[in-house]
Amino acid sequence: MNGPYDIIDGRFRELILANVSLRRLSAGHLWTEGPVWFAAHQCLLFSDIPRQKIYRWMCDGTVNVFRDHSNFCNGNSQDREGRLISCQHGTRSVTRTEHNGLITTLADQFDGKPLNSPNDVVVKSDGSIWFTDPTYGILSNYEGYKATPEQHHRHVFRLDPETKQLCPVVRDFIQPNGLAFSCDEKRLYIAESGSSHDDKVPAVIRVYDVRADKSLENGRDFATLDQGLPDGFRVDCYDNVWTSAADGVHCFDPDGVLLGKILVPETVSNLTFGGPRGNELLITATTSVYAIHVNTAAANSVVAVG
Repeated sequence: MNGPYDIIDGRFRELILANVSLRRLSAGHLWTEGPVWFAAHQCLLFSDIPRQKIYRWMCDGTVNVFRDHSNFCNGNSQDREGRLISCQHGTRSVTRTEHNGLITTLADQFDGKPLNSPNDVVVKSDGSIWFTDPTYGILSNYEGYKATPEQHHRHVFRLDPETKQLCPVVRDFIQPNGLAFSCDEKRLYIAESGSSHDDKVPAVIRVYDVRADKSLENGRDFATLDQGLPDGFRVDCYDNVWTSAADGVHCFDPDGVLLGKILVPETVSNLTFGGPRGNELLITATTSVYAIHVNTAAANSVVAVG
């Protein structure tokens, strides 16, 4: 099979396509992150954190600025009403962009103290918003504003958008990063990226069982990366986990077995599924954004592919 692949398990061939190429959609950025596909508008939004911009890539190949002065926006997601949910390092907050363009602050403190720097975010089918709160955005003035952490932990939070109640669900990570639910939402995967500043921290994705009361239990290691560290990732419709890594995108089966890699010439920060038929992997990688067609789709996709 041609293409930028490292096939480790033969099952990986069922998820990728022969004779497709990795395409660069946008270049010249400083650090791209937070890709989110809006099917209703047929566009990809992604962040350039140091430049404080959110860009929009359209299917005709045009790229323009969706939002200037983004307050060092990092991770993005979409809620069940099609609104943009964002993590902003500059304001140390999670925000929602309303349909009329106004921005609503959903969370910016816990126990009366500022959050660290919300990083990545996912919305569950019940509308609850789950996000990670490491300290990356306050470590320097490059991706936020340097500050001393006021939280005692680097939490993973669950936010009820109606009551605004913020509940910590995990507090034992060094630096929690990307997160995603399994197809049935009975498991939550969370990236540990603390090896970015301490090589004694394992580069792992952990998985938790989600209880009926929305708390988490039975945390355990799901997969360990052999190149770099896990940052952002997504789960596909077969419950495979596609994660960022130093050498590209790594694909793990539901049991944590590495199936293969899509090799990318820059360190990958995050990814999402999208495109007109939902069967493209859209990848943010250091200074560029890439895309490649695959033989799968997002966990919540009803698009027939293959």
